[in-house]
Amino acid sequence: MRGPHLMLAKAKECWEQEHEEREAEKVRYLAERIPTLQTRGLSLSALQDLCRELHAKVEVVDEERYDIEAKCLHNTREIKDLKLKVLDLRGKFKRPPLRRVRVSADAMLRALLGSKHKVSMDLRANLKSVKKEDTEKERPVEVGDWRKNVEAMSGMEGRKKMFDAAKSPTSQ
Repeated sequence: MRGPHLMLAKAKECWEQEHEEREAEKVRYLAERIPTLQTRGLSLSALQDLCRELHAKVEVVDEERYDIEAKCLHNTREIKDLKLKVLDLRGKFKRPPLRRVRVSADAMLRALLGSKHKVSMDLRANLKSVKKEDTEKERPVEVGDWRKNVEAMSGMEGRKKMFDAAKSPTSQ
């Protein structure tokens, strides 16, 4: 149970260290960017000028912030619209179910090679003719009591009989 607790303690320590580093970076950045104000010994008109100058800088920063927020909002809307378009396009173009098309070998060759080539393939000419033999007439079907058959085929001798029976028609 110590492992998870040590890991949590280490993670908390790292997080606190990161937080402190961020705060120190923020203070350093602000000290670099913002000079300290010297207001001692300034007259009323000089203080008013300083205030006007600071207000002008604040307005510029606010305008920039507003512009950046507007661009960000515009971009998020555009991304959302594009995502919707992608989803719509995915939904519209469904793959049609494929149908079987019967094409002869000659038609397929004409489609592949073009109409210039006169190639004909008679695939059936090379086939051998085979007479269908009625195998059921050669082997008489034994009709009898199925219980006797099950008892005769049980055990090792029954398996040997089945093996011999399967072997005998092919050896003729």
